[in-house]
Amino acid sequence: MSRDIKKHIQELRNAIREHDYKYYVLSDPEISDREYDFLLLELKRLEEEHPEFKSDDSPTLRLSPGVSDSFKSARHAQEMLSLDNTYSLEELKDWQERLYKILGSSAKIEYVTELKIDGVSANITYRKGKFTLGATRGDGKTGEDVTQNIKTIRAIPLVLRQEEVPEFIEIRGEVYMERGDFLALNKERVKKGEVIFANPRNATSGSLKLLDRSIILKRRLSFFAHSLGAYKNLSLSRHWKFLESLKRWGIRVNPHSKFCKNIDEVVAFCLNWQEKRESLSYDIDGVVIKVNSFSQQRALGFTAKSPRWAIAYKFPAQQATTEVLDIKINVGRTGVITPTAELRPVECAGVTISHATLHNFDEIKRLNIKKGDRVLIERAGEVIPKVVKVVKSSAGPFFKVPSVCPVCKGRVVKEKEEDVAYRCINPLCPAQLERSILHFASRSAMDIEGMGEIVVNQLVSLRLVSNVADIYKLKAKDLLSLELFKEKKANNLLSGIEKSKDQPLSRLIFALGIRHVGEKVAYVLAREFRNMDNLLSVKKESLDAIYEIGPVIAESIISYFLQRQTKELIREFARLGLNLKEEIAPLKITPLTGKAVVFTGELKSYSRKQAEDLVRKNAGTVSSSVSKKTDFLVLGENPGSKYEKARSLGVSIIDEDKFKEMLR
Repeated sequence: MSRDIKKHIQELRNAIREHDYKYYVLSDPEISDREYDFLLLELKRLEEEHPEFKSDDSPTLRLSPGVSDSFKSARHAQEMLSLDNTYSLEELKDWQERLYKILGSSAKIEYVTELKIDGVSANITYRKGKFTLGATRGDGKTGEDVTQNIKTIRAIPLVLRQEEVPEFIEIRGEVYMERGDFLALNKERVKKGEVIFANPRNATSGSLKLLDRSIILKRRLSFFAHSLGAYKNLSLSRHWKFLESLKRWGIRVNPHSKFCKNIDEVVAFCLNWQEKRESLSYDIDGVVIKVNSFSQQRALGFTAKSPRWAIAYKFPAQQATTEVLDIKINVGRTGVITPTAELRPVECAGVTISHATLHNFDEIKRLNIKKGDRVLIERAGEVIPKVVKVVKSSAGPFFKVPSVCPVCKGRVVKEKEEDVAYRCINPLCPAQLERSILHFASRSAMDIEGMGEIVVNQLVSLRLVSNVADIYKLKAKDLLSLELFKEKKANNLLSGIEKSKDQPLSRLIFALGIRHVGEKVAYVLAREFRNMDNLLSVKKESLDAIYEIGPVIAESIISYFLQRQTKELIREFARLGLNLKEEIAPLKITPLTGKAVVFTGELKSYSRKQAEDLVRKNAGTVSSSVSKKTDFLVLGENPGSKYEKARSLGVSIIDEDKFKEMLR
């Protein structure tokens, strides 16, 4: 029996490694992501049940959660040198002439060209075919040991594929983030009110340095290998053969790399990708050219900081200089205020640029930028232009962080000293209106059916609503002025609006969009304070006494309800007939009374929201994460990582039928 389990575990490991190879190296996956995840979860379950068969090279190590205290130093066996740059095709040919001076005019020089990925350099080490170390470049001699974070990158195998592999090898490459994943990450950060990353490279660098690996897993970092470091027991004569060996070992190499017989083919490759760079799903900023022969590389040697046998051709800079006419403040949908440089229009990368992002006020301080300065701007692809540096400073005054919102004159705050973002916390700020209404009307909040994005956009554009309370003042004639609205559709929406007035206080609190207050905290507040009047006069000591509310959430709640605009909004809700109370049913004893419940997977009979509401109605509490305090994990189809955590902590796991029985 034990032998069969061990065999099955090894079969699962081999299957997962094979699927990783087909997906990342061959770009030819055979199974869906869902099937892959099932294999991984099955392997993790077996390893948890049979710890005697665990292995330090198992694919499940990529899933292991945890928080590192810090990163140790890691010394590279062979120094990671930087490349010399060239910015024109003439300079590229000059480089070839320097090669001939050393190798002799009759030398036959072949090249390998590789796209220069705009990411973060990393050095990965294998001993006897097993991944043992992942490190950042650092100063070239010593980097940071980010092994556990590197393990989350599925494009990097934990075990090399073939039996005949080097005893020891350092492989250099670039960790990067696809543009689509970068945009999704920034979209999520905007939703959470967090500062966005400037570009995929910054997002990648920040991700590699994170201490919490569970966050890194979600960021979908990837990797291309490109260079050889130190090694033992490896016999190769050419760089192109090395790249082919990497692919056989299961290590990802950029598919656009090319063997070139002469410098003319190199030039053609550079010009081709200079034009096609935006067709890729990731950022590149040039082409790296290497002499193919290792014996010629050794003969050419190194300067103090760079190899003579390799050079980077940087694409023509998409940069220009211009004058800062003004620094304006934009207010985003989450209230985050962002500075933008208004520029004297200038041609850059084929378009006219008249503004550039400054990201945040720390960036203004770093650049030391002022109105009237002459600045260097940069534009990469379709990304909003940014200011690189000040090239000529003016005598103008330094820019100050505004204390009031430029749109509504509401208070601007930096909620924590370590935060980068400042935000307007006025709930009635027009700049935040559209997002606020959509959230207010959403299913988990006031549940106003029919009030979707298109409708809200028209209501705001036509100035039929100026705050969320105005929803309840809408008339049939207002709705009939919207596109695609007939009498029946207008009446249905008005009916939904009227019905929402009866939603309990907990739904209304969540609908207000108070920072850090989600559904669970909204329910806790409604349970504790029972009506809105009590909340309007809430004191810090009252919130401190509530177990589920920490100091950050407490500060956010107090700041919100202290505002004059909030008090006016609540008074208007009362006048319009909204329910401002939470009816708490008399405590009944049920199998769920006082129990902490977590759900994972898909339930057949209930939506997640319905199931959570049923727990609360039966005097239980709902949590989004598993801990030692969890009493029950309700297991649906296709469970996530909560299932494994519950098993490891010994939490009671019940299926949907058992959950229904407890409700009865």
